[in-house]
Amino acid sequence: MTSYLIRRVLQMIPTLIGVILLIFVLFTFFGGDPAQIIAGQGASPERVEIIRKQLGLDQPWWIQLWIFTKQVVTFNWGRSWATNEAVTHVFLTRLPATLTVMVPLFLLTLLIAVPVGMWVAYLRGSLTDRLTMIVTTVALSVSLLVYIIVGQWLFAFKLGWFPVQGWSASTFTNLTTFVPLPVLLAVLVGLAPQVRLYRSFFLDEIDQDYVRTARAKGLSEPNVLFKHVLRNVMIPILTDISLQLPGLFVGSFLLEVFFSIPGLGREVLTAVNRSDYPVIQASTIYLAVLTMFVNLATDVLYKVVDPRVVLK
Repeated sequence: MTSYLIRRVLQMIPTLIGVILLIFVLFTFFGGDPAQIIAGQGASPERVEIIRKQLGLDQPWWIQLWIFTKQVVTFNWGRSWATNEAVTHVFLTRLPATLTVMVPLFLLTLLIAVPVGMWVAYLRGSLTDRLTMIVTTVALSVSLLVYIIVGQWLFAFKLGWFPVQGWSASTFTNLTTFVPLPVLLAVLVGLAPQVRLYRSFFLDEIDQDYVRTARAKGLSEPNVLFKHVLRNVMIPILTDISLQLPGLFVGSFLLEVFFSIPGLGREVLTAVNRSDYPVIQASTIYLAVLTMFVNLATDVLYKVVDPRVVLK
């Protein structure tokens, strides 16, 4: 296991180098001139040139690449071009808000989708199964933005169950007051595709020979489903989770904007509007690294849930 982990970590280095080169090329040669954007359209050429020197954009591209690579390795991204705040401080102060929303959202979606997927798979062909498929199909056809607008209007304005927007310095207050509505709406959106996908996973396993053998031995249906079927289904479920987890941070953008949550998603969108390259580049690198480590953790979990898996 240790040798496998070392090899996988070493394999991440060429991938990270490729990500660094891609981001540098896109932002350096294909983006607009940050100095001109920051200075404004009516700025004089002298003012633009001064800003370029302050940002280090007057250096040759290989020097800029070396500086960017050092920033990635040392996690020192300098300061935001728009607010002059240290980029590291931006991430450290905004990340807790994002995690306060994303962790409950991830856990609730997973804890609900897996049992419901198993349940409707067990009841395949029944009225309950058909109704569930109809509801999930309709839910898939509705945009997250519609859920947010209708949810705020119904649960906040009309019923007054939750505040429309807001945030506080207390994690407990956030979890009990400001987080429930965005998490509820996001769970409703995320459940539809997850239930349909997990249902198909369970259906693939329920008809296998080992399931019929277990039933023939007299094992109860809950024992068959939870002890045998679920264990084998966890492999594709873990694969799906590894694909969905990085996307949760991307999906937090809309939630944080519409519910005024001071998290990373809203900060990145603000940075895009301001052409704040250091914040955008740092968020892109961090998301790429997160994706690589999630994939590594998923491979390790394969071995945990199924000892037959051999890590090479």
